[in-house]
Amino acid sequence: MAKIDRLGWAAGTCFASYGVRFGVRVNQPEVLKRLPQHLPPGWKPSPSSQVDRLYSLLVGRPQARVRRYNLLYSGVARRARTMDLDELFETFESDLRFQVAAAARRKIFVHAGVVAWRGRAIVLPGRSFSGKTTLVAELLRAGATYYSDEFAVLDERGRVHPFPKLLSVREEGGAIRKCSPEAMGSFTGAKPLPVAVIALSHYRARARWRPSRLSAGQGLLALLASTVPVRRRPEASLGVLQRVVSQAIILKGKRGEAAEVAPALLNLLEQETR
Repeated sequence: MAKIDRLGWAAGTCFASYGVRFGVRVNQPEVLKRLPQHLPPGWKPSPSSQVDRLYSLLVGRPQARVRRYNLLYSGVARRARTMDLDELFETFESDLRFQVAAAARRKIFVHAGVVAWRGRAIVLPGRSFSGKTTLVAELLRAGATYYSDEFAVLDERGRVHPFPKLLSVREEGGAIRKCSPEAMGSFTGAKPLPVAVIALSHYRARARWRPSRLSAGQGLLALLASTVPVRRRPEASLGVLQRVVSQAIILKGKRGEAAEVAPALLNLLEQETR
């Protein structure tokens, strides 16, 4: 850290998210203007210089007609070395959200997409490339309300809270396009909701959605694999997940196109809540 400290920092700021305090320092003050659009949902400025994690953004300047790399450090770990400043901020944003998920004080973060329907939540656990964002997008087009395409944020009562970042829709060729729920004819929910359905699925071309129902115990084990703070806070994680699975329908199965699965999930929830 002493070597990083000597790199020549010109400005900085502090903020908090879900009880975790962060600091960001930069070598060019104008870079701070870009920061707010990359901070996690619910962040607030912090007056304290005491932080749990410090990020260091070193923006390269041309020297002797040679362009220097942009560097990103999270603590002493280098997270990015790139000529593309947009790429550096994408890495910063992703790493920051994960740090919030891992260290949040009073919430349990589970890798999952979340939508709401008729006042109850559908949770779609899964990590990157599992197809959860595609399914979230189809559910929004079918009339569901957006809560998250990355994390299910659970409180001690087992309710899920919104984590409304822009959806990261993966297009053909692997490119990522950021979309708002409004662009899909939906909007973002505001209040915590009980979890009614947990759908564990993975995309498989031409597969038919014929899920099996899991017991609460099976559902708990499945959710643990996607729960971010389970090693750091095992007792709290287990307590919250037990409340969630005790009140939810838990489905597991391979699925084909999201456009076929989305109506089936909404119809199921409609029938169960009558």
